[in-house]
Amino acid sequence: MKRFVLAAAILAAVAGFGASPANATNECRGLQVCVRVAGPWVVVPAALTTPRPRVDFMLSCPRGYVIGGLDAELSDRAIDIDFLGKLGSPVNPGVTTARAALFRATYTGNAPKGPSFRPHLGCLPASGGGSGPVPYRKPAAAFPPGEPTIRRVRTVNLRPGIVRATTACAASERLISSWHALAFYTQSAPAQTLIQSVSATRSVQGRRVAVRVRSTTAVQGVRAVVQVGAVCGGGS
Repeated sequence: MKRFVLAAAILAAVAGFGASPANATNECRGLQVCVRVAGPWVVVPAALTTPRPRVDFMLSCPRGYVIGGLDAELSDRAIDIDFLGKLGSPVNPGVTTARAALFRATYTGNAPKGPSFRPHLGCLPASGGGSGPVPYRKPAAAFPPGEPTIRRVRTVNLRPGIVRATTACAASERLISSWHALAFYTQSAPAQTLIQSVSATRSVQGRRVAVRVRSTTAVQGVRAVVQVGAVCGGGS
């Protein structure tokens, strides 16, 4: 009973994340204790080039929770979406997943009309997760999969005009790759006109990633954000 009371309290605490209505999506299916976290509508690049551009977006559970389920809402069936999971056995919360998940989406169609997706997480108490990969004997001149990178993420609210967002690897790290995403906390998928009212450019200098976003007055009264991320390696 205490666990269900705790789950209800955490659910109220994460209302600002955008909790999903019951049974609307499947991130909590089959989970007895589950806190729903809904992200914003993330804009998917609509360029028809080859290879198709991809957008990444990180969404997190509350502290003390790990991901037990995932789902997403799509504004277009032609959006291909997945997430990064860790290697390990068994495939399980706390082994395959952690507190945060990086969603990846690509538009695969030929008639884009402002494609976007809204990620969802079903979060479990961390004490119920797996214990991590089982150690095994290392073959000669080989290594088991580890965690050689860390993702450093910053999310900034947008407003009409120009907004800059930056993140950087630590002094002992090196920048491996970077991403940025534009997203809108709207009840339904954002209109194409709203998506087109925001533009962003990303630049990299050394270990630092910067995004410059220009927004029109269309974002007035709408919670719009830009997320900038850096994948860093080589840290101690």
